[in-house]
Amino acid sequence: MSEATLETHSFQAEIKQLLDLVVHSLYTDREIFLRELISNASDSMEKLRHLQGTEKDIHDATLPLEIHVSTDEEAKTITIADHGIGMTHGELVENLGTIAHSGTKAFLQAMKESGNTPANMIGQFGVGFYSAFMVASEVKVFTRSWRENGEGLLWTSDGASGYSIEEAADAQRGVKLVLQLKEEHQEFSESARVKRLIEQYSNFVGFPIYLNGERINKVEALWLKNKADVTEEEYKAFYQFTAHAYDEPAYRLHFSADAPLAINALIFVPNENMERFGMNKMEPSVALYCKKVLIDPSPKGLLPEWMRFLKGVIDSADLPLNISRETMQDSALVRKLGSVISKRVIKMFEKEAEADPEKFQAFYKKFDRLIKEGVATDHANRDSLAKLLRFESSMTEESKLASLADYLTRAKDGQDKIYYLVGPSKAQLENSPYVEAFKARGIEVIYFTDPVDEYVVESLGEYEGKKLVSIAHSGVELEDKEEEGDALSAEATEKLCGFLKDQLGDKVTAVSAGKRLVDSPVIALVPADGMTAQMRRMMKAMDENFQDEVKVELEINPRHPLVKKLSETQETNPDLAAMVASQMLDNALIGAGLLDDARDLVKRMNTLMEKAMG
Repeated sequence: MSEATLETHSFQAEIKQLLDLVVHSLYTDREIFLRELISNASDSMEKLRHLQGTEKDIHDATLPLEIHVSTDEEAKTITIADHGIGMTHGELVENLGTIAHSGTKAFLQAMKESGNTPANMIGQFGVGFYSAFMVASEVKVFTRSWRENGEGLLWTSDGASGYSIEEAADAQRGVKLVLQLKEEHQEFSESARVKRLIEQYSNFVGFPIYLNGERINKVEALWLKNKADVTEEEYKAFYQFTAHAYDEPAYRLHFSADAPLAINALIFVPNENMERFGMNKMEPSVALYCKKVLIDPSPKGLLPEWMRFLKGVIDSADLPLNISRETMQDSALVRKLGSVISKRVIKMFEKEAEADPEKFQAFYKKFDRLIKEGVATDHANRDSLAKLLRFESSMTEESKLASLADYLTRAKDGQDKIYYLVGPSKAQLENSPYVEAFKARGIEVIYFTDPVDEYVVESLGEYEGKKLVSIAHSGVELEDKEEEGDALSAEATEKLCGFLKDQLGDKVTAVSAGKRLVDSPVIALVPADGMTAQMRRMMKAMDENFQDEVKVELEINPRHPLVKKLSETQETNPDLAAMVASQMLDNALIGAGLLDDARDLVKRMNTLMEKAMG
């Protein structure tokens, strides 16, 4: 081609379609053009690095493998240059002016026939270079092929009418793109704006990126390195960079896999849960990359919602580079990726809890709400997450937490249920009449003291095939135990139960003698389908107009002196017996946390004290 020769070409029809698609429909964020062009530059230099191992005659082999971005606010341009493989004249025409690959035609044809929106088809085609026309009114491509006999060329286009090719004797090996920015996109000629974009989207590209002569990407892509080659200091620095943190992480997960997907991940667990200090709900913070190029810094739907406290990077070479935020949640590939990662994270917590129980307990006390949220909402991982739950119980030492697996090691032979009680604190639950019979029989009771625990346990339902049962509910059967002290006869007990039911009326659904009590006279049991005190408090917190009529089953202890005395008094002084019956019910409701209004109780108590004092 002589120096004066200027070729002009029209775009192939499919290219016109594609340009229109890119400029008007395909991308929602215009700023990603820079990510695409830097990614192309990186790919070009990766190819050259591969050629260096197989080819001897590479043009200007001393040129460094670097990406140079420069901005000119006065001229309203941005330039992206690399020293990769470059293009010949034929490659310029093929790559930038025509669609030579049947896959691209198939993409456009399928879109036309199916009527799908571009967003639904985006994963099938990478547009790369053409994204420049989203922000540029004109694009110049200076290029020289890596081959020794390559020529310097200049490709120019406005992205509409077509393109021209001419000689450019000064062009270096690789590609230099000069974008003349549209008036509404001249912000991309500002150095500070471009620097933020490089740091956000391309910080971990494997080649140095310079902006106006300053090195920008200074943090290595540690997730692609072998664990043995990364120091603790490097891990710490990377965590602080990605999490914008100043502390050290509590745990980290660094792994790579080839199947079922190509994955390189470096995930950190921070030392503190900011939500527990009343901060706003955290946003997802594990960034998604494809071959070191950022897809989304905060991908919603990639990992389960409860994992929003995690920080770090997931990089999968199997993802299409141009997958959009809009289509991520509809992508089976992304769902599979999220499933693999979430299972790995839970397995990591299991191993860490076993290796250092005290450290895990300290972590759990800060992040327990998020793990419980996972049990209640993450159905796919519920059983695995249940292994991470920790709690106090009737057999744990002060301030020590146990797991459900620990509970099963202490369960009685033949015990087919896991018993629990929900309440405000271990101290209060320890003295609850509900646990008397269980302690007497050496059966452990789990104490759940967080307001959300009851909902979490009901969501879980069972563990290792054993049903989780609240001892505050009726219907819990215990084996017979030889009791100390004389009890009312069966006839007297039945008569007293009838008297109490008559006196208490609709306030109780039933009155019976049971095996639960040792030191207490009565106990109020919530029906199996009823609402416990903790659940009622939660409902009231969510709805100030919430109303629920309290109805309980009353269970009496036929060995207790007060119950035996009441049996006598119902015959000799029925009025006093009726008053004592009401007081016993209110006492039981207080023990169950179900008494909302104590005014009648106080009046009655004053009357009973007067009678007791003569």
